[in-house]
Amino acid sequence: MSEKPEDAAVTTSAQSDGAGPKPAAGTTLTKDAAPGETLLKVTGLQKHFPIRKGLLQRQVGAVRAVDGIDFEVKSGETLGVVGESGCGKSTMGRLITRLLEPTAGTVEFEGRDITHLGVSGMRPMRRDVQMIFQDPYSSLNPRHTIGTIIGAPFKLQGVTPEGGIKKEVQRLLSVVGLNPEHYNRYPHEFSGGQRQRIGIARALALNPKLVVADEPVSALDVSIQAQVVNLLDDLQQELGLTYVIIAHDLSVVRHVSDRIAVMYLGKIVELADRESLYKAPMHPYTKALMSAVPIPDPRRRAAKSERILLKGDVPSPISPPSGCRFHTRCWKATEICTTKEPPLLELKPGQQVACHHPENAEDQAPQDTVLLTAAKEAVELVPDAVVSADAAQKARAEATGEEPEDAK
Repeated sequence: MSEKPEDAAVTTSAQSDGAGPKPAAGTTLTKDAAPGETLLKVTGLQKHFPIRKGLLQRQVGAVRAVDGIDFEVKSGETLGVVGESGCGKSTMGRLITRLLEPTAGTVEFEGRDITHLGVSGMRPMRRDVQMIFQDPYSSLNPRHTIGTIIGAPFKLQGVTPEGGIKKEVQRLLSVVGLNPEHYNRYPHEFSGGQRQRIGIARALALNPKLVVADEPVSALDVSIQAQVVNLLDDLQQELGLTYVIIAHDLSVVRHVSDRIAVMYLGKIVELADRESLYKAPMHPYTKALMSAVPIPDPRRRAAKSERILLKGDVPSPISPPSGCRFHTRCWKATEICTTKEPPLLELKPGQQVACHHPENAEDQAPQDTVLLTAAKEAVELVPDAVVSADAAQKARAEATGEEPEDAK
């Protein structure tokens, strides 16, 4: 590689590591993107996996894993992505790190379009965009030592840190809370939480600007989850990292995220800052997800549950429903929900939602009031307190002509 300026940046970072990790990361991170500036911009991103049959392997359909999503990630922030299994979260993570080739749409990193960069074009970008994989057991090569695994990025990029690769790897091990003396051990000699820390150390090796963490704690027990989550939080404070964290544990996402995107069947249905989303979710699907979060309060054990149970299963991404994709399970669905796909609009500052009849906001289709048959069946699974609160809120809004107040 002839990337001398980049190599110098990494070497300078390694030289300043003698006093600790803080000066190291700051040197490289703020070189191109200042905190608060847009680091990653995704527009109309799609990924359709073809379904082929027959002797000639003709395409007869496609799995629409990601079907047109838009969002931005600013430097230094954490974007959490939540949703049910199969909604396209992990595929989205692999698309923005360019481990998968998008079907359509664009991915811009620091203003540069990286959507269709080839292997040679992406190699320098790999220094700035790294991924922490979901399974710590399968993401580490069992035939390689930890030193070889964490040191691989330096060899692939042709970078030699000050003091040598071994010294830098041992420093990274200490940064993630592991013993540097474990340099020559193999993955099977570590626990699940320790393996995940090894994966984090590998991702941090080249001082990246963006780290995509695909369910980094889902395979770990609760006590180890807390350790890994706190580690990610501490590293962000020390190194100024930008995270996209994919998870289905809403408590974890609330703890680490600045903003949260809710995905359903390949689409982002709501995107908001953490406080707004948890206090007053707008999309009915988001409200159902929030109702599933257990409240660790023994005094409320005997209280009547307001858990919203959704009717049926998630539709197939091979043939998603027309219009709003959630209308087959929504208790507020009307005719317009079956024919017109709602755009992702900012109905409140910092809170975007794709819904014709949002919660805690003005109805986007007030003329359409007749519920679908599926909605009438779904409403039977919704607690009376939630339905009555929605009805009362709508009645007050109609009477006063004002926007409904946020739910408390």
